[in-house]
Amino acid sequence: MRYGVIACSLLALSATLAGCDASTNSQQSGASIEDARWSDATAKQLREAIARRAAHGLDRMRFDVPEGSGDQNALNEVALRYASALARGASDPAKLNSIYSVPRPAPDLKAGLAEAIAKGEVDDWLSGLAPQDGNYKALSKAYLALSKQETGTESAIPDAGKAIEPGSSDPRIPAIARQLVASDYLGRAEADGGSYSPAMVKAVRRMQADYGIKPDGVIGSEALEILNLSDADRARAIAVAMERMRWVDRNPPETRIDVNLASARLAYWRDGKLADTRKVVVGKPGTETPQLGSPIYRLVANPTWTVPRSIQNKEIAGKGAAYLRRNNMAWKDGWIVQQPGPKNSLGLVKFDMQNEHQIYLHDTPAKALFGEVQRQRSHGCVRVEDALGFAAMLAKDEGVIADWDKARATGKETFVPLPRPIPVRLTYQTVLFDEQGEPVIRADPYGWNDRVSAALGFPQSEGHRLRPSGPDMGP
Repeated sequence: MRYGVIACSLLALSATLAGCDASTNSQQSGASIEDARWSDATAKQLREAIARRAAHGLDRMRFDVPEGSGDQNALNEVALRYASALARGASDPAKLNSIYSVPRPAPDLKAGLAEAIAKGEVDDWLSGLAPQDGNYKALSKAYLALSKQETGTESAIPDAGKAIEPGSSDPRIPAIARQLVASDYLGRAEADGGSYSPAMVKAVRRMQADYGIKPDGVIGSEALEILNLSDADRARAIAVAMERMRWVDRNPPETRIDVNLASARLAYWRDGKLADTRKVVVGKPGTETPQLGSPIYRLVANPTWTVPRSIQNKEIAGKGAAYLRRNNMAWKDGWIVQQPGPKNSLGLVKFDMQNEHQIYLHDTPAKALFGEVQRQRSHGCVRVEDALGFAAMLAKDEGVIADWDKARATGKETFVPLPRPIPVRLTYQTVLFDEQGEPVIRADPYGWNDRVSAALGFPQSEGHRLRPSGPDMGP
């Protein structure tokens, strides 16, 4: 899956985050949940709605509904718990992650439930709480199809006890090629044919290197473990994807920047339309980029970089004065500061963001990293492909392009405030969509799906993880 499909996938994903039904907004009703009275009919609607919870990947969770309609408090409790699972997620991302500040839905569920009970429309109300867009529905359809099958551990690509050598033919090659395309290691045009072609060998070697396997191009048991997804694996990933969609605000700002940390892609939305997509480099395992909602409030031309203590101690300690001179660094007030210039680890532009975690977008002199498939390589900040071009795009759209051009020309660190902050959402989603709108399951580089799937009642997944990259001084 290359640029065209990736852009399509990113558009579909960002549309999913943006285009959901507004029914989760606060309900405008004078009804009170304390005054609402369940009937046998509305209690039956609740039971039937919960019985269909597999459509949301919630079938491994229990929502016990009492028989009849006599226990009003118990009915209210289970109805509100199920409504919250649909409207905001069955799990709390702020508890599953050490850092999570992406805006979430905040519906008035008690008022909505009271009104639904009064009108006898509990089923309809519950049905409108989950995301209503086509991508969520596509995931629901795929999950239901997998649930009807025997979702055991049988692999889609059998091991067969025989490794596949470069240049050989094997009936498993087409399935392997399809997964390499879906994982972005192989171009769609390179996937034709039934032999293990040089293009496929190159793709397999890149994948092996990313996951810490000897990059010999031989498709053995370890390589197949990475490529393989059983029906159970697919169902689990799709359920997690639906849960992550339920976490996200249904009505985000029409002008915003969305970064998917799992696929290392950026989407820039302007006035409700996708204006740009591009690659990014995000935090590597161990220094993961957190899931944040944090606005860009200014552009910084020719930035200096004050090296954080953690990087200073791990990457620079003991390097000596010659190293500092070579990298245009100097001590200032007890800190190592890198001066502006093309070798600066922030490159030639920094996109300053308002958050307490010192996370921001920026340029980088390490351009080669944008050619990697797994771009989880930084110390936590987000490096933007063609950052100067992106900065010029934002400056033009915000009406400060003249100020930006002047700032760049100074060669010194210069700040260009934006007339209005641009919201940024750093999220994590391992299921994208292909050109036909079908779900494509990608790698889980941080292993963050595990904690979500456990909250949904799924067993732990065993599999290869992305190998942390080598030393890199940049943020």
